[in-house]
Amino acid sequence: MALKTYKPYTPSRRYMTGLNNKDITAKASVRKLLVKLPVTAGRNNNGRITSRHKEGGAKKLYRVIDFKRDKFGVSGKVAAIEYDPYRNARIALIHYKDGDKRYIIQPEGLKAGDTIEAAEAGLDIVAGNALKLKSIPVGTIVHNIELKPGKGAQLARSAGGFAQLMGREDKYAILRLPSGETRKVLSECMATIGVVSAAEIANRVIGKAGRNRHLGVRPQTRGSAMNPIDHPHGGGEGKSNGHRPPVSPWGQQCKGLKTRKKTKASNRYIITRRKKGVR
Repeated sequence: MALKTYKPYTPSRRYMTGLNNKDITAKASVRKLLVKLPVTAGRNNNGRITSRHKEGGAKKLYRVIDFKRDKFGVSGKVAAIEYDPYRNARIALIHYKDGDKRYIIQPEGLKAGDTIEAAEAGLDIVAGNALKLKSIPVGTIVHNIELKPGKGAQLARSAGGFAQLMGREDKYAILRLPSGETRKVLSECMATIGVVSAAEIANRVIGKAGRNRHLGVRPQTRGSAMNPIDHPHGGGEGKSNGHRPPVSPWGQQCKGLKTRKKTKASNRYIITRRKKGVR
């Protein structure tokens, strides 16, 4: 998969890039795997904005993804590679031998016609197969990793994401995550072999404001362009830098302020932080 460019018939399209769709083989066709999610546009149940700069965006249906990969002992064939409007990676439609149909996140190299399977142990280490961490060789690249057995994958799910199995210690597997953090995860957790597809999307250039609006992102006004009553950076004669470190409209520091609780239960599973010098 590669990035595509556009003919510059407007100035905004001159530098705009996007993913090439030649890898997509079909449109969504399994109705039971498509769900209409409510659009909150950043508002809570009282209608108040709790997450700024969000809107509804383009209409879309959510694809139900099999993050648990708990269909053991039944092989499945990749029927199609599809687009998913709710994530930046491609998804693969799997037709299992027992007639079941499920979506999984497409790993790099998995294509229509390939066969995959999930099991506790005893499978080949090829892209798309899912195993428990205790059965995966040390050094293997994995994605779609569970944090709690049976809960479903929570780690390394976005485009180009992967973690590396670094070793084992008692009942835990040691993983190096995409952030650079090294942590322990129970060896009973499931993980999928390979790297998530569409890594090139990190180099995509949005190109124009309208494209962000389709994604549900509203414009953001600089604090320095506001009045003092609306933002701590506002006011002053002419343009100014706010005359203070960057803060939110409510005065909280925006750069360098640590918000993670020191008493967080999962801290004891972290071996090395993603940031040096952080305990």
